[in-house]
Amino acid sequence: MKKAILSGAGFILALLFITRVFSGDYQRERNEMVETRIASRGVKNERVLKAMRDVPRHLFVPPEYRKLAYEDYPLSIGHSQTISQPYIVAFMTEAADLKPADKVLEIGTGSGYQTAILSKLVDKVYSVEIIEPLARNAEERLDRLGYKNIFIKCADGYKGWPEHAPYDAIIVTAAPEEIPGTLVDQLKDGGVMIVPVGSYYQELYRVIKKGGVLHKEVLMPVRFVPMIRGVDVAIGPP
Repeated sequence: MKKAILSGAGFILALLFITRVFSGDYQRERNEMVETRIASRGVKNERVLKAMRDVPRHLFVPPEYRKLAYEDYPLSIGHSQTISQPYIVAFMTEAADLKPADKVLEIGTGSGYQTAILSKLVDKVYSVEIIEPLARNAEERLDRLGYKNIFIKCADGYKGWPEHAPYDAIIVTAAPEEIPGTLVDQLKDGGVMIVPVGSYYQELYRVIKKGGVLHKEVLMPVRFVPMIRGVDVAIGPP
């Protein structure tokens, strides 16, 4: 009776398959998410799509939600905050038209997922989070995952981060009732801000600053957590 023996190549392939299954890297799920929930809905920027394929969203949600990480809806991250649905993250990122040399300000770090996506596309990301436990956890998570061009501060997002202004782009991941003038001041001439605006009824705006004049465009209706105010808390070097 002959024994079935895997060839060297077959053994390696089997080992890779088993490693992927048990390592929980979710690469297949990320690829499917991009193809069926993002690219199919009109996001075309290849750099954005690659970033969405590369960043492990399941590591940015609580463990009990990991099996849902690549579905297209927001998930709770605690403290009455959410991680945005993947399509919205990709759509907002593409709308900002980011360049590799850009310096970006993010308002609302949350768990750090949008921050990680941005870091794949630009030179530096400065991110402000008002809720101290979220800011600390995001900083630790991003550092552990090897993101080196991200700087996080726990502070009132309405104040931005003026020490590093002006910014090529500003992305706001919580909804103020109107576009904050302080953030507009920190946007460079020719820069782009992507911001949800409103209370119960919200719209996502693209704001382009040219010669001191704001050119506003409504992109879509959205639903974000409200942007809140608070007291600055320093958590580390800029």
